[in-house]
Amino acid sequence: MQTTRRQFMIVAASLASSTVLLSKESQAAEVLSESDPTAQTLGYKADATKVDKAKFPKYQAGEVCDNCSLYQGKAGAANGPCPIYAGKLVAAKGWCNAYVKKA
Repeated sequence: MQTTRRQFMIVAASLASSTVLLSKESQAAEVLSESDPTAQTLGYKADATKVDKAKFPKYQAGEVCDNCSLYQGKAGAANGPCPIYAGKLVAAKGWCNAYVKKA
């Protein structure tokens, strides 16, 4: 069976776009670790109840990523992306010093 140049180009383009989509999806799925340098700088905790209130006096009870204006996760999801952390997933019940209450 002979493959035409047109068929080859269609298959090659399909494979290339699939690879790009899969790599973007896998990057977005990375969960932020508290040991991440940016997370440490901003005092990120996956559980907001464990924030060091002496070190981060800005923290108020009830502040969590889920009700932060920067959080881009879906309602009810355990994790969601945050632009502060290059699209890594943060815990919906987490907190960091970049917290800004949703309007």
